[in-house]
Amino acid sequence: MNRLFLDVHALQTVPPSNLNRDDTGAPKSAVYGGVPRARVSSQAWKRATRTYFGDEHLLDPSELGVRTKKVAEVLAARITALDETVAGADALKLAAEVIQSATGSKIDVPQRKADAKKDGEADPAPESKYLMFLSARQLDGLAALAVEGAADIKAYLKDKDNKARAREIADTRHSVDIALFGRMVADSADFNVDAAVQVAHAISVHRVDNESDYYTAVDDKNTDAESGAGMIGTVDFNSATLYRYAALGVHQLAKNLGEGLREDDARTAPVRRAVEAFVRSFLESLPTGKINTFGHHTLPDAVVVKLRTTRPISYVAAFEEPVTATGGHLREAVARLAEYIPAVERAYGDEEKTLTWVLRVGPNTEKLAGLGTDTDTERVSDLVQAVGQAVAERLDKPA
Repeated sequence: MNRLFLDVHALQTVPPSNLNRDDTGAPKSAVYGGVPRARVSSQAWKRATRTYFGDEHLLDPSELGVRTKKVAEVLAARITALDETVAGADALKLAAEVIQSATGSKIDVPQRKADAKKDGEADPAPESKYLMFLSARQLDGLAALAVEGAADIKAYLKDKDNKARAREIADTRHSVDIALFGRMVADSADFNVDAAVQVAHAISVHRVDNESDYYTAVDDKNTDAESGAGMIGTVDFNSATLYRYAALGVHQLAKNLGEGLREDDARTAPVRRAVEAFVRSFLESLPTGKINTFGHHTLPDAVVVKLRTTRPISYVAAFEEPVTATGGHLREAVARLAEYIPAVERAYGDEEKTLTWVLRVGPNTEKLAGLGTDTDTERVSDLVQAVGQAVAERLDKPA
């Protein structure tokens, strides 16, 4: 399969907020172009993107995975659902044996929980030492295997064929989120899945200095004679126009998904669903740090999506010199992109093989009008559908 990349660029303005905190509680920052910028880490936005799949029902639960140390509990629940006679501690022991055999990872009760156990309490559930990422299909397959060998699971898994089946189940039929964001199994590198998506840290297009809000809380039961606050504190925040970028290797995504998640799928169907879900989720999701305090519910003002056969290209260099407009930063940021994109594409792109879509909101984004060589879209649903269709058509073409 030919290499095929999808670049997603967005400009998004957020009001006073603290989307992503550092170890001191302050909004994360970075120095770029010699000045401090607001920053939202790639991990924060990837997490928001991944949870948005399920929260907004963009994908069926069967197409998603779970990432947890409590993988034995998750698998035990599936085992019990298949066979009600296997429950509680028995299901947990069965799950632990199957996961260890399938992945090579140790599943045991954490020492801190074992030490904290009180007399008379049930044994704590075993856990993996690190977050383990398994798809719904993989968990269902392992549960069926466990029930099949429940009579003597240790002897069952000593059989080479059964152990090979367990390992195959854990390393096939990957969920969309595993295929997109990858998987690392520290104890068994051959179970690693290379991520199809790379997400940049979002940074402000302009200089940003953090501010601090001093707040007080009043005790509702205070009398007139009792002055003063029941609680005082501070919270750091900033506001910014962010440049956001993600690159999706469509060819890697197709490889990770393999033959797809549904028996009746056309060859390109699972990849198209995954691409459409990712584009929509990446654009519409939002990290929720301090969201009850700031209510920072915004969406991108400008989106540029490119489907290309050359290497991915970020346009962050358009903002290496920080935007210094005093009447708002979006208009100048859009102007920078409208000038930079054609210039870098002429120098490094392949105009004949590259498709471009633009989605924009409001008069401040007018300079991006007509930049899309394929189409300018008015709704995000139109953009998502157009991108998905183009990906499917490209995948259907012979290599």
